[in-house]
Formats: sequence, structure tokens, C-alpha cells
Amino acid sequence: MKPCCVARLFVIALLAGPAWAGEQLPRLNILPGSLTVSGASAGGYMATQYQVAFSKDVQGAGIIAAGPWYCAQASLTRALDECTEGGPIGPEIKPLVAALRAGAAAKLIDDPSWIAPDRVWLFHGARDTVVGAAVMDSLLRFYREFVPPERIHYETQVAAAHGFPTDGQGGACDVAQEPWINDCSYDAAGLMLQHLYDGLKTPAGAVRGELVTFDQERYVTGGMLASMADQGFLFVPADCAAAKPCRIHVAFHGCRQGVGFVGREFATNAGYNRWADANRIVVLYPQVKKSLIWPFNPRGCWDWWGYSGDGYTARTGLQIASVQRMLAAIGSR
Repeated sequence: MKPCCVARLFVIALLAGPAWAGEQLPRLNILPGSLTVSGASAGGYMATQYQVAFSKDVQGAGIIAAGPWYCAQASLTRALDECTEGGPIGPEIKPLVAALRAGAAAKLIDDPSWIAPDRVWLFHGARDTVVGAAVMDSLLRFYREFVPPERIHYETQVAAAHGFPTDGQGGACDVAQEPWINDCSYDAAGLMLQHLYDGLKTPAGAVRGELVTFDQERYVTGGMLASMADQGFLFVPADCAAAKPCRIHVAFHGCRQGVGFVGREFATNAGYNRWADANRIVVLYPQVKKSLIWPFNPRGCWDWWGYSGDGYTARTGLQIASVQRMLAAIGSR
């Protein structure tokens, strides 16, 4: 059977609804060296963690309302204090940079020299009262340890509350509320993707691609401790379903923004899909679920403080390894 037909059959199976419960991800024609990641809040922390762990594979990252890699240092208290509110100066980055280099020397993460060619897009809302501006400033300082300043964009002037800013979707720009998508007349997803990839076309017309649901359990390592939802989402542009070469992006949702809290809202309305559809970019939306006892993750956050184990920032971290397995199944390498 021709590759285009195989890809179409996979996508048709994914779109079939409840009858395909347990369906695997489709194998697509993903361009090598095209992987980028992004996320908001806890998802922003996770995006940086994935970028650092697999920096040889990742080409860029977009971060909204989050702090530097390994900021919490496996401490929930530190996560809620220094790495969220941040105080007047934000988290100190020297021990974090030292920990990164030590982790690379121990072969737990990729060598940080692979971060240098990346493009980085950062955003902090001027009315964000959840994550302090000093925390994002520390993230900027962290990236500047590895990435030339001309490859970093940092936006701080949009009057946005804590959430994901969009152009036309969500609630009031200056109010932090479910589903944590803020209509700020500011297309964060589009501006981010344009910074991460060269030569993107401006979307025009209706989206032809499909947002499909897949069984995450096939790819999760660590069982319940990983705190991963049963289902995840994948946006597949029509051209990608037809086996044409495509790039790939991973978008990590924030706390209380996963499927168990807001359904498909983040995957549908954050703004990625329009740009992805017009530019042959497959978007993976992995999902975390809440857990009240083991692990303790009542808000359904990505693990950026260690609830899934001490090695949560390593390539073998339960969530990082699970997402890597999803990408490998799709065809990213």
C-alpha cells in the first residue's frame, strides 16, 4: 500500500470516535530537525524541561509564564514560593546552570551545547499576578547562559492576566479564569511559531486539518505515578495526513487546563491549529490528569517539582519519556 494511503487510514481510524478506543498515533512523514516545544505556566516549565533533556532533538521553545529549568529543585515549597511568586529578583540561576551541566556530564540529559542554536520565545503578561515577572526574568537569564541574545524574543508589554493570550478566543484579557485562555487581541501561538520557524504563511480560510484523539496509555511509562490522562490530542493538517513532509510541535497545557478540566479547549482554541494547518505543522497536545493521593497533583499540572520521582527532569523522567515515545511513534527523530 502507498505511504499516503497508510497515513490516511491511520487518521480515518483516529477520527472514527468511540469505536477506536485505544487507537495508536499515526505514523506521519515528519521532517528531521523540525521539533519545537511550547507551554504555559506548568506547561512552560515542562517545555523547558523537555527541551533541555532532548536538546539534540529540539530546535526551539516558546514559554509563557514560567521560570528557569529545575527551578523547584524537587521541592513543592520552593515551587510555590520562589518559582511562582519569585520575590523582587527571582530564582538564582547559577545553581541551576551548574545542575544542568552536571546532569549532562552524567548523561541524564543532552549536552547543553545543543541548546545554543535554538530559538526561544518568551511571554509574561503585564497583569499576571500568579507568576511573578522576576520569575520570567530569571528564565531569560537562564536561556542567555546558552542561547545568543539575538535568538531570544521576550514580550512583557501585553496587559494579560495569567493564561494563554489569543486573538479572539477565551475570556477577558486581564482576568485569570478557566479555561485560562485570554482574548488579548494578541496571537501568541502565531507569533511564537513565526519566531521558531522561518517563512510561515499567514493562515487564510477555514482549517482543513483535524484534531484527533488518541490513547496516551500506550506510550506512558510509570503507570499512575506519571499522572498522564488516558487520552491526548493530535492536530494533523490535511497535507500531513496525505503523507507530505511536515514539521512537528508539542504544546504543553497549564495547570487545570488539561482534558479533565476543560476538555479540548486548549487544543482547540489556543491558536496553534490555524498556523499549523497553513504551514504543515503537526501539533501534539499531551495531557496530564489530576491525582489526589498518589501522586499528589490535584490541579493536573505537569511535573516540574518532582511528584513523579527525583529524576523528573531527566530523559528517563516518567512524563518526559512518555512524550518522547509519542513523538517517536509519530515519526519525529
